[in-house]
Amino acid sequence: MSFSGKRVIVTGAGRGLGAAFAVILADQGAEVIMTGRSMENLTSLAESIRLRTGKRPETLSLDMADVSAVTLLAKKMRDEGRPLDILVNNAAQWLPGRMDEHDALAISQTITGIVTGTLLFTRGLVPLLEKSGAGDILNVISISGIPNTPLQGASVAYFAAKHGQAGMNDGLRQELKGRPIRVSAVYPSNITDISPLDPSLECRPSRAVLGHQPRRRRSLALRAVAAAPCHAGVDRHRPRQ
Repeated sequence: MSFSGKRVIVTGAGRGLGAAFAVILADQGAEVIMTGRSMENLTSLAESIRLRTGKRPETLSLDMADVSAVTLLAKKMRDEGRPLDILVNNAAQWLPGRMDEHDALAISQTITGIVTGTLLFTRGLVPLLEKSGAGDILNVISISGIPNTPLQGASVAYFAAKHGQAGMNDGLRQELKGRPIRVSAVYPSNITDISPLDPSLECRPSRAVLGHQPRRRRSLALRAVAAAPCHAGVDRHRPRQ
């Protein structure tokens, strides 16, 4: 599998699953752009990737709950005009606990970052994904976005936001039908702060991860999931129309 020459954005890439995506894609030759709230984490990971691959990913500070910053970054990238092959919407502010433990700001930021910020960023980058001729959007949701899943420590705000993100995924898939952009989703279970550079976390791709689509129809983003250290259920996606 090679992603050589593919231009990829991974949001929430400073740690955990987002960092794992960034490392895997960079290892496969992709030109990776990493966004996140912690520039310290992004800078450290970018240097690790440079030592592995010889190429340093671009790092951009971005809080998905800051809708102005999200909109401005998307516009800046559109103005640059470079096609985008893959967008991995991974960023999400985890908020555990009971709803009476959180103030209004924490609840608002959680929902805004996961739903509104992600949708605005995606909408802003659609022209660049379309420009590539075969764009992929991968939404990293959560089992919290699956109906009837127990809270398992997640707050109601996080639970609601992830259900909203699942609806966003379905809506994007319908609205972008007929355009050269494929929309996919993964629903991982709870993940602690793993290190994507730990070789002991590697495992083989499984049919459950990739679903039952013919290989030629699998999106590039889903092939990356297959190589990721932490596997999750994958929302079956329709082939590009």
